[in-house]
Amino acid sequence: MRRKRPHISRNREVEMAHFVILVNFTDQGAKAVRETPKRAEAFRAMAEKAGVKINNFLWTLGVYDVVIVCEAADDATVTALGLSAASLGNIRSQTLRGFDLGEMKAIVGRMA
Repeated sequence: MRRKRPHISRNREVEMAHFVILVNFTDQGAKAVRETPKRAEAFRAMAEKAGVKINNFLWTLGVYDVVIVCEAADDATVTALGLSAASLGNIRSQTLRGFDLGEMKAIVGRMA
C-alpha cells in the first residue's frame, strides 16, 4: 500500500485531515471527573507536540462523554495521539476521519 503524504497547497501550507474523536470515560476517568478540564488542557499540549491541532472539546450528553474535533497531517499521527491518551487509563475513544465539502466534492468526482 502506497503511503499518502499530506497535500501541500500552492502557498506551501500542509492541508490537514479532519478527525472527530468520540470519548468515553473509563471507571478511573469517571472517578476523577473533576480533573477533566485539566486533562483536556494536558491533552491539547500533548496534541500540539504531536502535530495535531485541536479545534474543539465538547463535553456531551448521551452516549459519549466528550467529542474532540481536530486536524492532523495523517491517520497515523492522530492514531498515535489517541493511543498515548488511552494508555493513561482515563478514556476509551473512537476516532472518525471526516471530509469537508471540498474533499467530498473531489471524492464524488472520482466515482465511476
